[in-house]
Amino acid sequence: MEKVNQEKIVGIIGGMGPEATVDLMSRVIRLTPALDDADHIRCIVDNNPKVPSRIKALIEGIGESPVTELQDMAGRLEAWGADFLAMPCNTSHYYFQDIQDAVSIPMLNLIEITVQEVLKQQPGIATVGILGSTALLLTGLYHQAFSASGVTVIYPETVCQDRLMAVIKDIKKGAVDQAAPVFEAAVYSLKTQGAQAVVVACTELSLIPCTWLPPMPLPLPQYDSSDILARSIIRICKGRN
Repeated sequence: MEKVNQEKIVGIIGGMGPEATVDLMSRVIRLTPALDDADHIRCIVDNNPKVPSRIKALIEGIGESPVTELQDMAGRLEAWGADFLAMPCNTSHYYFQDIQDAVSIPMLNLIEITVQEVLKQQPGIATVGILGSTALLLTGLYHQAFSASGVTVIYPETVCQDRLMAVIKDIKKGAVDQAAPVFEAAVYSLKTQGAQAVVVACTELSLIPCTWLPPMPLPLPQYDSSDILARSIIRICKGRN
């Protein structure tokens, strides 16, 4: 039965990593205009850290594909009452179409909405720097999405990218405090290469304090994919999309 005058319910495909999923939920709560509990958004969350490693599957080429597990999670969230899906993991969007094909409810595409936000805020931008996992680089998800608008995508230089990937792994272990200098060095690497803006395209990197504590003394505008996803969820649930 179709819901009448009722807010939509988001189903979150989470656990990649677990803390990044909690961070997304915190952002949704923090950004939702609310005077009481009832003003907040209902989230159905599968915070599943047992999804097979995307790094092993996409970088090392030896890991089990996560597709079956991701499809199963999406199907369960739909069965539990979710009206649409969101997944706080950029790299896992390599499997976006496989997940979408497994359900009858729509799924937000984190890559697409992030690209749309950058183009909206900086029309005419020519070069965007991406801070994300090496698997994201290899899959070319942001390359493909930005190229449709003639925007060039660049990543940090190899040494910086390797350090950034190590930081992402450290954050999954709970080691966030020492990540900020590596993050900042990667941003300056992108600026040196000609980037006009930076996309924080890993939900683990969104956990680094320097990405959300003002002031942010970095030389380029930042677009945090976790923040963009949270705001999109709120707009849809509140019927403002």
